[in-house]
Amino acid sequence: MSTDSLSATFAALADPTRRAILARLALGEATVGELAQPFDMKLPSISKHLRVLEKAGLIVQGREAQWRPRRLQAAPLQEVAGWVEQYRQFWEQNFDQMNQYLHALQTEEQHDDSQE
Repeated sequence: MSTDSLSATFAALADPTRRAILARLALGEATVGELAQPFDMKLPSISKHLRVLEKAGLIVQGREAQWRPRRLQAAPLQEVAGWVEQYRQFWEQNFDQMNQYLHALQTEEQHDDSQE
């Protein structure tokens, strides 16, 4: 079964541990051991998360002597941002309508108060 890149990215981002790993890698590359430190889980579990992130293209494995540091590859996040951007106009229209409704309510209340 093939998965499109956007679906793979969303699937990878669905897990809070993987999002925390990405946040750590945004600060700079790190080894598996360094990435595992803040979590209460074994290295094989962290490795499984890393494989999901690598499959989604969100991280890449480098090579430095005997170390295999991972680093963030943010291009798939740009695709997510572009997808979400399509809905910005929808949200803004809803906020504008809500703002107009609240303004109408305030005006109505002020009118009622002045008649009392």
